[in-house]
Amino acid sequence: MPPSDASTQPDNLGAADPRLALYLPHRPNGLAQLVDDPRADTLIAANSNHWRKIVTLLSKITSPAAEDWRRFRDDALFGQTALCFTPQLLKIDGWHWIGGKDNLQRFEGLSHDARPLDRCPGVAIDPDRRLLLTPYPDYRQLSNALVSRIREELAQHGFYARSGHTHR
Repeated sequence: MPPSDASTQPDNLGAADPRLALYLPHRPNGLAQLVDDPRADTLIAANSNHWRKIVTLLSKITSPAAEDWRRFRDDALFGQTALCFTPQLLKIDGWHWIGGKDNLQRFEGLSHDARPLDRCPGVAIDPDRRLLLTPYPDYRQLSNALVSRIREELAQHGFYARSGHTHR
């Protein structure tokens, strides 16, 4: 079967009102089949190592307990997060994570006051807009040290204090 045109593919994968939405410029293979049952293991199996890295970094940053990111990835990731493939921020109560400078440029007219995060090259945060800007989610760009620092910053803004997903 020929690959589907991106315009006929879903724009999001995961929770309808996520705690955090990660915006990426490319869709994974098998996206249409994943929408009804979004699972990290299925996404990883249908795609390259590149997508395993993305899903792992998403898990490491969003897992309520840093050391439990594997269980979170396998059991709860897409119940609390979403991957988004269009350059418009979702209307959600959660955080928005835009990965990559080139990807950020797709968001025309996005106003924000993101400030560089200390000790985190290429990472900026706008807590009022709940906006996290980072290099593209890859291990070379987002080391474990950077992930830990991002987690510290998100924790300071109450990201992990929320049990489940509640609205303010």
